[in-house]
Amino acid sequence: MKLATFTHDGMTRIGVVREDHVVAIEGYADMRDLFAHGDAGLERAAGASGPELALSAVTLEAPIVPRKFFHTSGNFREHEEESKRVNWSHEIAPWIIFFQNIDAIVGPDQPIVYPDHLTSELDYELELCVVIKKSGKHFSADEAADYIGGYTIFNDITARDIQREEMRSGVFSFCKSVDSFSPLGPWIVTPDELGDPHDLDMRLRVNGELRQESNTHRMSVTLPELIAHYSPLGYSAGDIISTGTVSGVAGFRPDAEDYYLKPGDMIECEIERIGVLRNPVISWEQAYGKPAPAMAP
Repeated sequence: MKLATFTHDGMTRIGVVREDHVVAIEGYADMRDLFAHGDAGLERAAGASGPELALSAVTLEAPIVPRKFFHTSGNFREHEEESKRVNWSHEIAPWIIFFQNIDAIVGPDQPIVYPDHLTSELDYELELCVVIKKSGKHFSADEAADYIGGYTIFNDITARDIQREEMRSGVFSFCKSVDSFSPLGPWIVTPDELGDPHDLDMRLRVNGELRQESNTHRMSVTLPELIAHYSPLGYSAGDIISTGTVSGVAGFRPDAEDYYLKPGDMIECEIERIGVLRNPVISWEQAYGKPAPAMAP
């Protein structure tokens, strides 16, 4: 199944995408509520028979807003290798984890707002995300498959200049958590439809130009190992885990200035058997109709 959150006639609902239509799922407040009902919720979704609407007639939203967004860095070691070619300021060690700001989440086709009063080095990072199916904690990799509810696409927008400053103290968060820096979608694909998550082609394009290309088999650890590793922190149904980006980011190119994002750009994040997540980049004034606020030094 492909599970989506959508808006139609001023009402936000959840549904199942079937070809070029979405069928509403009745009885749940939102996607997190559906996952909180466990297998019964997913079974009800599979048999959804609510109002059917053309995808062209609805606005897709971020498929889910989790309670917790577990953010992984350093899982694709190719990303670490490319950082060495430009003498990036800090090592990208494996098993980096932090929590993403869920208020920064935007859905497909929604704009990424370029805060030029904060950064001049706005970058993209294509990632696969796992949606957690049920609550739980302290379990092994052998048990992890029972906690996977589906998969979606994430674009981890990053202000590299802010990140370098943050990493002087060994942590970073602000650089990735600014409003609109977390595009997510276009929907959640359940495990039965996706197949093997460790063999998915991944591509990111900016204005049609291929920037990132890899495959999920290049992750340094398996998804069950990753999910189990974070389980001591405790999961709620509908939580999200990102799995790290691949090589090809702008900031790790020798000519990075030519590749950083700018207003007017269109980003397309594609993962095989999931779909394409598209988001435009717009200026602060275009978004808010006024100049950006002055920031403290």
